[in-house]
Amino acid sequence: MVQFVHPARDDITLEGVLGALSDPMRLRIVRALLQEGDCLSCTAAAPCPEMAKSTLSNHFRVLREAGLIRTTKKGVENRNTVREGDINARFPGLLKAILKHAGD
Repeated sequence: MVQFVHPARDDITLEGVLGALSDPMRLRIVRALLQEGDCLSCTAAAPCPEMAKSTLSNHFRVLREAGLIRTTKKGVENRNTVREGDINARFPGLLKAILKHAGD
């Protein structure tokens, strides 16, 4: 069974979060996850349907390693949620400010 590695709240860094969100596709993934307000599969959260699965997997890995999302396995699907509480605990208001001012 696949085990996903998620950093502890205290191990989430500003550099990691900003680096992960510096890519427009990853920013769109986080925005889609937040707008849904629930878990989404990688495919459902994909910023564009024609994106290669390997590219999509890499984007989710970067987001996960930065501490921005939590991925769990449900059947054959990987389900993703934004770790909004952890991000806000570490960097209050950062995620909201980035999403407010970032253009698509």
